Amino acid sequence: MKEKEENTESWSLEELTSMTDEVQEETVLFKEKNLTYQYCELTAAEEPNFGSLPEGASDEEKMAYYTKIGGDRILSMLVKANDKKPDGPCISKEKWELLPTTLRYSISNQIMGVKEDVAANFTL
Repeated sequence: MKEKEENTESWSLEELTSMTDEVQEETVLFKEKNLTYQYCELTAAEEPNFGSLPEGASDEEKMAYYTKIGGDRILSMLVKANDKKPDGPCISKEKWELLPTTLRYSISNQIMGVKEDVAANFTL
């Protein structure tokens, strides 16, 4: 079991719950240029609704299902921020669907806290 680091800060419940009301801004580097965007954390009630995964679904069907859930969740976070702060760096639903896939993955990974080089997933 890892020992707790001495300088590690702890979240308060107030800080965590306020994140669902606060619009956050991030900047992602894409092809040597920055793109600033905004998003807002979701509450459970704001999570996109999905039907259940069919029993006996293939690996491809499972991957498509989870990809759709993740994509819709990120889009909901972007749209929520746009509604709360329409003058901010908005990415609309229409524009989101037109963005390059690698940029969408970079934004999604950044929001979800995934640390990886997305471009590595697209090289042969």
